[in-house]
Amino acid sequence: MSDDAQTCPKCNSPYGYPDGNLWICPECAHEWTLAAEEKTEEVVAGPKFLDANGVQLQNGDTVRTVKDLKVGGDTLKSGTKVKSIRLLDDPIDGHDISCKVDGYGSIYLKCSVVRKDS
Repeated sequence: MSDDAQTCPKCNSPYGYPDGNLWICPECAHEWTLAAEEKTEEVVAGPKFLDANGVQLQNGDTVRTVKDLKVGGDTLKSGTKVKSIRLLDDPIDGHDISCKVDGYGSIYLKCSVVRKDS
């Protein structure tokens, strides 16, 4: 990439131009610094699915719930074991795990309410 053009991190316009320490996109008016863009790329490349303890989750893992959860009219108790989770690239209402729980059927969970089972 040349020094006189920068791709906008918000809309991917190739027409970003420098203005002092900032880069400006003429198409969406987004302003950014190159250092901020590099930090954003690091965050995106980092682990995406972390449990309540910060441990990386993977498809097929076994997890346990860390607190009581309302599921319909019932309560899924803390410590309930959930086998063979499936991680969702496109979260559904903020839920990023699809799984089946005995007695409840197919449900969605958030990574923040489970811990990886050892």
